[in-house]
Amino acid sequence: METSNKTGRIIGTLLIGAAIGGTLGILFAPDKGSRTRRRILSKGEDLSDDLKDKFNDFLEETKKEMVSAKNKANDFMNDGISKVEKLKAS
Repeated sequence: METSNKTGRIIGTLLIGAAIGGTLGILFAPDKGSRTRRRILSKGEDLSDDLKDKFNDFLEETKKEMVSAKNKANDFMNDGISKVEKLKAS
C-alpha cells in the first residue's frame, strides 16, 4: 500500500505540474482572448478527467486492499477457532 501511495503522489504531482505548465503556456502565448479561454477550459476538462480516473483507480486499489485485509483477518480468526476447538477436545 505504501508503494501505491508514493506512486499516486508522483502521478498527482505530475498531473498538477502539467496543468500548471500548460495553463501558463497558454496564458503567455500570443493569441485571442476567446481562443485562450477555450484552450484553458479544454485543459481544465482534461485535468478533471485525469483526476477522476486517478481517483477511481485509487478507490479500486483501496477496495482490493480492504478485501485482502478482511480475508486475512477471517483466516486468522478461523485458525484461532480451530486451535481452540482442538484444545477443548483434548
